[in-house]
Amino acid sequence: MVDALGVAVVGFGWMGRVHTQAYARVRHHYPQLALRPELVTVAEEVPGRAEEAAARFGFASTTRDWRDVAADPRVRAVSITAPNFLHREIAVAMAEAGKHIWIEKPVGLSLDDARAVADAVAKAGVQGAVGFNYRNAPAVEAARELIAAGEIGTVTHVRIRLFSDYAAHPESALTWRYERERGGSGVLGDLASHGADLARFLLGDIASLTADTAIFLPERARPTAATAGHARASGGESGPVENEDYVSCLLRFASGARGVLEACRVSVGEQNNYGFEVHGTTGAVFWDFRRMNELGVSRGSAYQDQPVSTVYVGPAHGEFGAFQPGAANAMGYDDLKVVEAHRFLRSIAEATPYGATLPDAVHSAAVLDAVARSAARGAWAEVRPEE
Repeated sequence: MVDALGVAVVGFGWMGRVHTQAYARVRHHYPQLALRPELVTVAEEVPGRAEEAAARFGFASTTRDWRDVAADPRVRAVSITAPNFLHREIAVAMAEAGKHIWIEKPVGLSLDDARAVADAVAKAGVQGAVGFNYRNAPAVEAARELIAAGEIGTVTHVRIRLFSDYAAHPESALTWRYERERGGSGVLGDLASHGADLARFLLGDIASLTADTAIFLPERARPTAATAGHARASGGESGPVENEDYVSCLLRFASGARGVLEACRVSVGEQNNYGFEVHGTTGAVFWDFRRMNELGVSRGSAYQDQPVSTVYVGPAHGEFGAFQPGAANAMGYDDLKVVEAHRFLRSIAEATPYGATLPDAVHSAAVLDAVARSAARGAWAEVRPEE
């Protein structure tokens, strides 16, 4: 028997839409799922936006105040896709109200925020999922298994990159993303948080790091109306960019491996250039998000001049079989969020965590905290998730 699960979405920008579409699609790909998500309500403070979402996607009701969602007995699970500065308040309130939460990274503005949400979820006994979607790619899961099986020997070093041009235009609007008080860290929370999660997912804990950050576009124009995504603005009052456009880190893993993590949101000529290269004593593995369903693999005993083979992931890898029947049929970004929705709903149905959870968010936030300390002091910093 399939039980209905009332769900709500808080914050209806682009990511709110992605979560909503994932709820709508999840049982198409996972018909065995024991829960059927029902779109109960959408909360969005921008006038008219919630009503538009309800008309388009079929939410039963709308509100401009997220507190109405916490008080609504119809709602058992909530997607939190509001701006970063609201994450902690909303997530803690939802957990205390007994709602399961699926929250976007980086989970607040700081390590303290991530810990507070994790603690609230644990205390309430609800499930908490986090939007680290890139780890859900079948090729990434295949890379993790390959590394764990020792197929490239002992890992020696990794390079993780996240380069994008979404903020490269000088007319990009000065939204909350660029403010410390509302956005927290800049490219650290937006892109490097994914890199920190991928690093730990693939290779285990990061023990320490040294980092450098920079702001390359120091001023932007304030928007004159409500925005969504990465809007442009011109003619508005100019204001300062308060958080990082760029970060680079040297990493030391608990395993002894070394790494480089680099992220930038103003990289002209780069569109979603996200990926990693992991090298071991007998081989290497390579992944590029723009070719999401491929994995470059070098393994053997040649050491020198050893070739790299392209592996097209298929139904034997990760969740690929829920979407496509054979290797080299493409999955896309939105599919990764459907995987995430499935793991969130399965966690609720089975009362067992699946996928990225709040402890993963705490570990990622601890890396970002160490980055900020290192960049400020010009020295190595320990990663301290447990303090």
